[in-house]
Amino acid sequence: MNTYKPNEFAEMLGVSVKTLQRWDKDGKLKAYRNPSDRRYYTHYQYVEYMGKIVQDEDKRKTIIYTRVSTSNQKDDLKNQLDFLKQFANAKGIIVDEIFEEIGSGLNYNRKKWNKLLEDCMLGYVKTIIVSHKDRFIRFGFEWFERFLKANGVELIVVNNESLSPQEEMIQDLISIIHVFSCKIYGLRKYKKKIEEDDEICSEDIKQKSIPPKNKK
Repeated sequence: MNTYKPNEFAEMLGVSVKTLQRWDKDGKLKAYRNPSDRRYYTHYQYVEYMGKIVQDEDKRKTIIYTRVSTSNQKDDLKNQLDFLKQFANAKGIIVDEIFEEIGSGLNYNRKKWNKLLEDCMLGYVKTIIVSHKDRFIRFGFEWFERFLKANGVELIVVNNESLSPQEEMIQDLISIIHVFSCKIYGLRKYKKKIEEDDEICSEDIKQKSIPPKNKK
């Protein structure tokens, strides 16, 4: 079950932390307490506050989602948004909300992306429009597409290759190689430490020096 700190929960509800503190004191929205007596809130409380899942198709939102990896790509972010607005207008699609995000497509903890997925699970979203698959997620796109479909959400991918920078894909691949390189280096370093550990080595030599038991 997802839990949230007071400042995170306040932002999700669109209120201040002081308002949450007042609601907690008045009993309007009670906070939970961890063993350290710090307040936290749950996803169920968010669902309860936001109300029951919207069933009326007319009230569900159409979202444009745009993403780039770094702040140096803000021009690309604007190009995505302009292109998708033109696409929606040409198709007669009314856009209710726009999510613009800066973060790696390898990162599953993107704040706005996660909020979008939560809104989909709550039934608030009807359609998501993206310029290219990797603008939504770099890997595992088919899984997320099935996940959204199971929640009644249509994911429209316009597949504009010009809005999927090759440089960004190269950077993502370099990031993957870097992570695995660090893991390999860590294993080698760990192996070297074992070899340099006199106690472990002496124990290993002792085990090897013990003659095997004769089979009866």
